[in-house]
Amino acid sequence: MIPNAWRKLLAFGSGVGIEIAGVRGSESLRVVAARVRPTGTRVLERLTIEDFPHQPAGVWGTNYAAFLSKLDLRNVPATVLLPRQDVIVRQLALPGVAPKDLGAAIAFQLDNLHPYAEDDVISSWTRLEGSAMVLIAVARRAAVERYAQMFAEAGVKIGCFTCSAGSIYSALRLFGKMPEKEILAFENAGERVEFYGESPAHPVFSASFEADESRAAALACAELRIDPATEPKPLGTLVSGAPALAYSAALVSACPQHALALNLLPAERRDTSSRLAWISATTLAVLVCALAGVLFGMPGYEDHRYQRSLEAEIARVEPAARRAAEIDKDVVVARERTVLLDDFRRRSKADMDALEEMTRILPEQVWLNELDLNRSQVLIAGEADQAAPLLKLIDASPFFESSEFVMPPTRTQTGENFRIRTNREAGR
Repeated sequence: MIPNAWRKLLAFGSGVGIEIAGVRGSESLRVVAARVRPTGTRVLERLTIEDFPHQPAGVWGTNYAAFLSKLDLRNVPATVLLPRQDVIVRQLALPGVAPKDLGAAIAFQLDNLHPYAEDDVISSWTRLEGSAMVLIAVARRAAVERYAQMFAEAGVKIGCFTCSAGSIYSALRLFGKMPEKEILAFENAGERVEFYGESPAHPVFSASFEADESRAAALACAELRIDPATEPKPLGTLVSGAPALAYSAALVSACPQHALALNLLPAERRDTSSRLAWISATTLAVLVCALAGVLFGMPGYEDHRYQRSLEAEIARVEPAARRAAEIDKDVVVARERTVLLDDFRRRSKADMDALEEMTRILPEQVWLNELDLNRSQVLIAGEADQAAPLLKLIDASPFFESSEFVMPPTRTQTGENFRIRTNREAGR
């Protein structure tokens, strides 16, 4: 079933409803053409064909065809309400039965719902929305074949044979709006009164009474289990059109997708609207093209969406990543400074060790008037008794190597003046 929220938007079409009224042998046809739009419904035209069984089929068929031609509805198949005396309507409660098992469950009980022979009936059923109740319509095969043959001889296109209960129930829910919980309406049909009702105890009630209207209303209230003082409304007021039964059938014809699937006409005899078929095919083609477009564009869309999500995630973590990079740089700088400070600390100790070593290895008779110490060399200048042995003495120390005179020693009255340059060993 179509969801209620979409029904009003999809309520679009034109239909023809036919009510077979009267008693057997003198039936008449009440024909109503209606147009349905999301904004509401409208009766286009009405036609009554009196005593059609005793008229040549070509005559009243021609009148009917002219009626449709004037409204440009030649290709619209009609929905026909079979006479009440030819249709038995029953309700069956099947709680807990799965949809796939409904057919078997109904077939098991169908023989108890009618007095006819098993091979002499045509039946149709549908589950009522939001309920465990199933509405079942049963008609004698001979009656259905009789009317189908009469309409076929007249050239009248028929899409559905149904009952008044199903058409009124569907018409009240055409736009997805649920009616009141308790409904009681009537329609005068000559010597009989047609009643339709709904209540929590009886989801669908449809009956015809020969009693007077007040007595029939009391019987209907009792069957529906509602207040006996309930005032019945005219059926035309309830469905907003007249004649009510033919009008409700016209609404079912206009929007069959919104109606209960109660159809007693054999499938091989049903006519369909070429326009509806064209619309269905076009709709299917549009849906296929749309699906193909979606499937074709989905990879690109997914890639684009994934890229956007990555960019958003990058933008979210980028400040933290930038901060982490800055912290790494600060760590490197701090480490370099620490190494430099440690190097300075070790350099001072090495200089002091070199100075101490030079003081230790030089004889007491040697005195210095200059000592220049850097990271790689030591330059000493002074006076000694003999300067030449000093080179060997200095090179013998593990702190120094490659000692040499910067200039030749010079003899004085007290000894020799010297100027020696020596290299500091690596790691010292």
